[in-house]
Amino acid sequence: MNPFYGLALIFVYFSILLAVSWYTARKESGTDAFFTANRSSKWYLVAFGMIGTSLSGVTFISVPGMVKAANFYYLQMVAGYMIGYFVIANMLLPMYYRLNLVSIYTYLGTRFGYWSYKTGAGFFLLSRILGSSARFFLVLSVLHLSIFEPFHIPFWLTVGIGLLLIWVYTYRGGMKTIIITDTLQTVCMLAGVLASIVFLAGYLNLSYDRIPAFVRQNPFSDLVNTDISSKYFWLKQVLAGAFIAITMTGLDQDMMQKNLTCRSIAEARKNIYWFSFILLIVNVLFLVLGLFLYAYAGTAGVELPAKSDKLFPLLALHHFPVWLGIMFLMGIIAATYASTDSALTALTTSFCFDFLNFSQLEEKIRGPLKLKVHLAMSGLVWVVVLFFNAFNEDSLIVTVFDLAGYTYGPLLGLYAMGLLTRIRPADSWVPWLSVLSMVLSFLLKTNSKWLFAGYEIGFEILILNGLITFIALWISSFFQKSDYQAETI
Repeated sequence: MNPFYGLALIFVYFSILLAVSWYTARKESGTDAFFTANRSSKWYLVAFGMIGTSLSGVTFISVPGMVKAANFYYLQMVAGYMIGYFVIANMLLPMYYRLNLVSIYTYLGTRFGYWSYKTGAGFFLLSRILGSSARFFLVLSVLHLSIFEPFHIPFWLTVGIGLLLIWVYTYRGGMKTIIITDTLQTVCMLAGVLASIVFLAGYLNLSYDRIPAFVRQNPFSDLVNTDISSKYFWLKQVLAGAFIAITMTGLDQDMMQKNLTCRSIAEARKNIYWFSFILLIVNVLFLVLGLFLYAYAGTAGVELPAKSDKLFPLLALHHFPVWLGIMFLMGIIAATYASTDSALTALTTSFCFDFLNFSQLEEKIRGPLKLKVHLAMSGLVWVVVLFFNAFNEDSLIVTVFDLAGYTYGPLLGLYAMGLLTRIRPADSWVPWLSVLSMVLSFLLKTNSKWLFAGYEIGFEILILNGLITFIALWISSFFQKSDYQAETI
């Protein structure tokens, strides 16, 4: 595809985002609007916009390609998400609203103490910086090769331009802007998916009433895996999905900050329920698209790429009509920026409130400080993305995504103890115990085949990590009194 089309698309797309940013921030651009959107967001906009945030550009290109190796087993995990979202709506959200939180990790300070609070916030910052940078790098690599490299633009400048665009349309409005732009970007992402499905259905001579039968008869559409030894075993997938949703949505400042902009707990709950339903439908569309992509490749005689997540970009940019290639680029840009812009805002929020005591500062100080932190977080992501580019090894990327499971484990253990028990661990021990839990989890996962007679630990490492943290915190509670006395002295 001609790279000029891609440049024109980026120009038009970000012109619209900048117009939205100007419109949303023209009346209210203070720090309250930036961090909480003045707690006046419409729940349906939050619910729809969160789809784009939760489904990054990596998901956009990877889920359709995975159906050949994993069938529709991914929906087992999505079913687990539904359980997790129910827990979020009925346990976490009421607590967040009752405490009127901006940063959700403030709860840990109230419940356990200073070091627990800083540990929770620190683990979020670490996980989000690495995870968001990795996702941004993977997808930006596709955009760079298809649009910027033909103009001899170096990758470091591509990354800088991408982050600068995010910073420009979010630095004033923050969450108030992101609620609207994420809604727009979700529309663009879904338009790319639906346009691809419509085109492929026509190419395969499938009328709309024949699509359900095509899906049912496809050998890759198996829904439930009953092989207990498989990593796709249904119970393992459902449990993993539930805990992934609880930790990576309910205990994640990025995702929960949007929910906390709703006017009331009732609207926030409604948002979660509708978000989970829409997310299920969208994931079904991604998997159906995957069936169509493989059928198209087989019919057109296209050689399959070595890596399944290259299938969609290969077909969209080199075999589909130009208009559909543009729709694909629009979808991948929307999915990427919907997750990255909110991540930068959440990182700024967490650092300001959790480490700079932002709520205690005067407004005239808060504004410039927020601006500097937001710029610094953008620069930090830029550096991490360039680091990934310098060491562009698949194993590194896999390690980074695994690390997200390790870093959320201590958060799971901390919140489980806080919400389900009245135990008070030794606060000054919490950072060390959290790191110890990460190390033990890593050792167990990497040696699981040897330790457990061939059983290989997968997604359940998150649950195991949380359990180790919980047990370690419980043991430390027996020393809580002496710990407190030592701090007092």
